This record gives sequence, structure tokens and C-alpha cells, in this order.
Amino acid sequence: MSVKHPIIAITGSSGAGTTTVMRSFQHIFRRENLTAQIVEGDSFHRFNRMEMREEMKKQEAAGNRHFSHFGPDANLLGELENVFKTYGETGGGKVRKYIHDAGEAAEFGVDPGNFTDWKDIKPGSDLMFYEGLHGGYAAGDIDVAKQVDLLVGVVPIINLEWIQKLHRDQIQRGYSQEAVMDTILRRMPDYVYHITPQFSRTHVNFQRVPTVDTSNPFIAKDIPTLDESMVVIRFANPKGIDFPYLLSMLHDSWMSRPNTLVVPGGKMGIAMQLIFTPMILRLMDLKRRAG
Repeated sequence: MSVKHPIIAITGSSGAGTTTVMRSFQHIFRRENLTAQIVEGDSFHRFNRMEMREEMKKQEAAGNRHFSHFGPDANLLGELENVFKTYGETGGGKVRKYIHDAGEAAEFGVDPGNFTDWKDIKPGSDLMFYEGLHGGYAAGDIDVAKQVDLLVGVVPIINLEWIQKLHRDQIQRGYSQEAVMDTILRRMPDYVYHITPQFSRTHVNFQRVPTVDTSNPFIAKDIPTLDESMVVIRFANPKGIDFPYLLSMLHDSWMSRPNTLVVPGGKMGIAMQLIFTPMILRLMDLKRRAG
């Protein structure tokens, strides 16, 4: 953690909807005229796309059927911790980008499934913003979560998470349902041991709960919309949170526990604006006071 160079991290598994949350933060950054150094979790994968496929085959041949991007062995988590630590101390460090598709390939001049070169962070950013799988990771000698000033979890209930992943991978990436199910099963041990524990370290969790039947996610024809959902917002430390104000601003919301706010799904975006804007401004105020 750092007063002079704060770090915000959004952590959630693939298909959890972290990209939607990222957009909400970008709105805040733009409105408050803040320059954020964006760091994508994919850029800290250990292998490029082809190398990962080969490594999975190698691991499976050796009897490991659960090797996945969710686990530490497929990622450079020590390097991620060091980037956070270096940025917190100096405002600098080195980052790269993973190229997902042809659009990004045209922009960066690198083939899809590969990484750009490591480059120095440009000086002058107000804060670092990370979105990925391991913003709250802590195990052994590595403690990424310790370096983060504001850690946010995005955690749809598991069936909804699977529906979102099935739709994204089948429609956008052309995978078969069987292939996506194999991926879900392969990742499950890493999900349980390395992803889930992070949500006990977050400062705020957003969990979307559908109000329609998702009991069999593998036959769902549509992703439940925000208006067909509620969002459970849990604060690790409710001290200083103005719950009466939030309840008055978020119509039809209520508190289910002293540290838990429940809001209609369609109000998730404005809830994020109302909750995180003062938190970010507080970080910026501390930054200015530190000189």
C-alpha cells in the first residue's frame, strides 16, 4: 500500500463481469480528471496462447488435468507483486499487454495471443488500476493483496458466472459447449484454492444474484439481465460508509446485514459511482497531503 502512489485492484474470475466494473471506474477517473495507469491481469500470464496449449498438454500427460490460468503456476505472480510494490514506492515499474484479438493486434503490431514487450510506466499517473484474476492473491512468499489500497471483488453466484462464460466463449470465440464445460471443470480446483480466498481479502465485494431460474446454467439461452438481478454489496469495514445516504439515493435498496447493502441490478453502475467516488477522492487527498 502507498499513500503517494495508490493502487486499486478489481479481482474476479473469467466471465465474472470485471470489465463492466472497469468501465464504471473509468467514468470516475474521467470525471475527476485522474490519470490511471491501467494494468491487465492477462499481461501477467506466464505463457502466450500457443505456449499455454502446449503446457496444458504436457501437464495432462504428466497426470495434471487441472492446470489453468486460475492457478499460480500459469502466472507471473511474483512479478505482479513486484510491479505493485515498485509502483507504490516510486510511481514506476514495467508493464506489458496481452493481445486478445485482431483489433488489438492492428493497434499494437503484435499477433493475437502474444504479449507486447515490457515497457516502463510513463511518469505522472495519479494511481494504478488493475483488473484481473489475482489482485487479491496471497500464498507462500507472495502477497499481492498487501500492496493494494482499494481491493474490489466481482463475484456473480457460480451458476451466473458459468452462464456468462458459456455465452461469451460460444458466441464471441466460437467454442463448443463441451469445450467450455471442460474448461470450467479443469479450472475448478484452482478456482476453489486460488480465486475464492481472494474475496475474503477485498474491501468491497459486488455479488450479482439473478432473480430468474439459473439452476441449469448449461441450457440457459440468455444471460439474466441486470434488471433480472439483485446486487449484494458487502463492505469489509462498514465504518465511514454513509448507508443512509446510499439507501436514499438507491431506490428499492435495503440492508441485509450491518455491512451489507442489497440494490436492484440495474442500479449497480450508479451504486459503484456513489460508493467509490468518495473513496478515490480520499486516496487522492492523502496523496496530495503526502506531497
